[in-house]
Amino acid sequence: MTTILQINSAARSQGAQSTLLANELTAKLQQSNPGAAVTVRDLQADPLPHLDDAVLGAFFTPAEHRSPEQNALVAKSDALIAELQAADIIVLGAPMYNFGVSSQLKTYFDWIARAGVTFRYTENGPEGLVKGKKVHVVAARGGKYAGTPNDTHTPYLRNFLGFLGMGDVNFIYAEGLNMGPDAANAALAGAREAIAAA
Repeated sequence: MTTILQINSAARSQGAQSTLLANELTAKLQQSNPGAAVTVRDLQADPLPHLDDAVLGAFFTPAEHRSPEQNALVAKSDALIAELQAADIIVLGAPMYNFGVSSQLKTYFDWIARAGVTFRYTENGPEGLVKGKKVHVVAARGGKYAGTPNDTHTPYLRNFLGFLGMGDVNFIYAEGLNMGPDAANAALAGAREAIAAA
């Protein structure tokens, strides 16, 4: 059975176009994969704490020396990683904020990027350990950035996902959403065409 993990990373709880389009993409993928199980991880509704001394201390303390509090923090990270590893298809709603990802998504990445668990360093360099996934990134943007030097969003996401072993990444863009009604309508129409082809 196919498992789809949808990750919503918008800072807004209502009205986020990345979430709307991610929902539509997940529904389309369910149609293409009858019986697929869907898990939704909403990073705004269920936020993760930013990295701090406590979290880093837990991650880097050997298991046999962890306190109960550290064990709880590592268990949270382990659960997120298990959820990711169990997915065959990942739908990532990723709006661009100030040329980057939301702080919610960056924090999620910090909780799943763990040496020896989701990546490791070898004599040939880093090796990602999250393999065999198809990732669809729904990138919502107020302006138009794809293919320009100002698009730092796409390479960051591609690099991070690839670092963890997820190299099969499809980007679906909705750009120009804040450039007036005509541009917004065109952006949504273009994104929906890409969703239909996914």
